[in-house]
Amino acid sequence: MDPVISIRPLLAVAVPGLAALAILLLNNREKLRDAVSPLAAIVLFAIVASMAPTVLSGGTVDLRLFEILPGIDFAFRADALGMVFATVSSLLWIVAAIYSIGYMRHLNEHAQTRFFACFATSLAAAVGGAFAANLFTLVIFYEALSLVTYPLVYHHEDEEGWTGSRKYLVYLMGASKSVLLAALALTYSIAGSLDFRQGGLLAGVNASAPLLTVVYFCYLFGFAKAAVMPIHAWLPAAMVAPTPVSALLHAVAVVKMGVFCLLRVVFHVFGVKLVGELGLGIATAYLLSFTILMASVYALTRDDLKARLAYSTVSQLSYIVLGAVLLSPVAMVGGIIHIAAHAFSKITLFFCAGSIYCASGKRNISDMAGIGRRLPWTMGAFFVASLSMIGVPPTAGFVSKWYLTLGSVEAGQIAFLVVLLASSILNAAYFLPVSYAAFFGTEAQESPPTVREIPMVTIPLVATAILSVLMGIFPGYFLTLADGVVR
Repeated sequence: MDPVISIRPLLAVAVPGLAALAILLLNNREKLRDAVSPLAAIVLFAIVASMAPTVLSGGTVDLRLFEILPGIDFAFRADALGMVFATVSSLLWIVAAIYSIGYMRHLNEHAQTRFFACFATSLAAAVGGAFAANLFTLVIFYEALSLVTYPLVYHHEDEEGWTGSRKYLVYLMGASKSVLLAALALTYSIAGSLDFRQGGLLAGVNASAPLLTVVYFCYLFGFAKAAVMPIHAWLPAAMVAPTPVSALLHAVAVVKMGVFCLLRVVFHVFGVKLVGELGLGIATAYLLSFTILMASVYALTRDDLKARLAYSTVSQLSYIVLGAVLLSPVAMVGGIIHIAAHAFSKITLFFCAGSIYCASGKRNISDMAGIGRRLPWTMGAFFVASLSMIGVPPTAGFVSKWYLTLGSVEAGQIAFLVVLLASSILNAAYFLPVSYAAFFGTEAQESPPTVREIPMVTIPLVATAILSVLMGIFPGYFLTLADGVVR
């Protein structure tokens, strides 16, 4: 099918960018300022959805803006893989925008204009990366995302905030300015282009196996947002940010940009065949397995709820890349749809952590005994999202983990099937006790009697919990897109 030439990918980037500008201009008109993000999110989602029929039928929506160098264009392309990321980002921005207003108002947070402007700009960068037609455009938006989320991480402007944000920026920018830049230069030198290609840009090039292996691992560690150990410490450090930012970082934009970039490398830079020929798939899978298990063990030891969720994110991100590098079609589908499954579930969990903090001021799991009786909607949503993270039907997590486990068997890699099962057991070990204590634990006597649900915070988290179940029952949209990538 010939590509459809359209301005819509550019509009998808422009809408949140213009929203950020409007937020800055409406600094002194709070109600109008706060209305910008939800309205822009709805418009963005409508633009992304308008491209879905073309992409679902096997086509692409393209827009080439200008040439930088021969073989390097600033260009957009909405394809199947990009639509997975863009759909998740644009849909969840709607609920995140509403949640953020409720959270920031309830806690009377300072610098709200800066917060909402950076929040919107980060969505522009995420969608720009999703629709990037080549490595050059992708890396531009990847770097932009690091810069615009930095003020969100140091939002509280205290010592803890500055320390966490400094580590955040050093890890992400340090990796991209060193090994990622080297990977780009080597790729352009070898292939003479940075365009994504079906079957792989580097497939069939005249280059030695050791050189291609070096390039591959430069990408693996250069895209540090994927949080593959040992390039993961920035992610728990970023927990100093307000909870809506944590939800954005750990469920939607930042970490998903990292794994999305690695999927681009596997599918459209190297190609599945070349990754297999070089023996890189299994080597990467062992490294990812270590990350999956060790991050889960770290999560078990954390009493701070957001810290536990952060290490859970480190673990779950590696599921996505593991599915790709197993090089089995079924596993690849599982990895791709886990982008959505994890996003719907993890944003719910972070929303719940924020709801608990807004209502009670509590951060530590050990202080949350009995809180489920005061916050039944919040902890009910937390329980549903936890089941999805574990992989219990009929939730979204079950669908993606089912494909991943079947794919590991299809690839003849039983060791990774064991890793996936062990990880699910660890998921249950660090998630279920939270819900059990919240509903059946004995509440501390000194607990404030005014703890109650906050509607503008609670409604979005219930909505995302419902999305986790709906995807588990009706996964067809994301499965069709994933099949389009793998074909």
